Amino acid sequence: MLKTNVARLLDAAGIKYGLVPYEFSEDDLSAQHVAAELGEDIDMVFKTLVLRGDRNGLFVCVIPGALEVDLKLAAKISGNKSCEMVHVRELLPLTGYIRGGCSPIGMKKRYPTFIHESALMYDYIYVSAGVRGLQLKISPKDLFAYTGAGIYPL
Repeated sequence: MLKTNVARLLDAAGIKYGLVPYEFSEDDLSAQHVAAELGEDIDMVFKTLVLRGDRNGLFVCVIPGALEVDLKLAAKISGNKSCEMVHVRELLPLTGYIRGGCSPIGMKKRYPTFIHESALMYDYIYVSAGVRGLQLKISPKDLFAYTGAGIYPL
């Protein structure tokens, strides 16, 4: 199995995780598709979103796959007055990742990160392992600790 940069970083930090492959489709990169392929509840499959705030620049929100980011809430928790999603064409140059393979771990720079607090209800959650077709199964507590994430409230 492909060992991604995400896996190498977690290995170096001594954090336990699993790499779970799935069939992906260019036509459907949604978290719903990923959850269906994994046979897991959509609430356990988290998507990584990169946003730009009007005051503090780039930040990351990691939210359950069935949710849409609340831009007003995201701005507030990140110390911004307003924010917007970065355009998909900016994703690779800013993070090193492409749409459908963006992980909160191992971006080109360490951006402030906020993880939805519902993650803490589970023993493990899934986030992208850094490439399409591969998910990272990880303890949410370990993900919070490794990323230094703040809470994205319910």
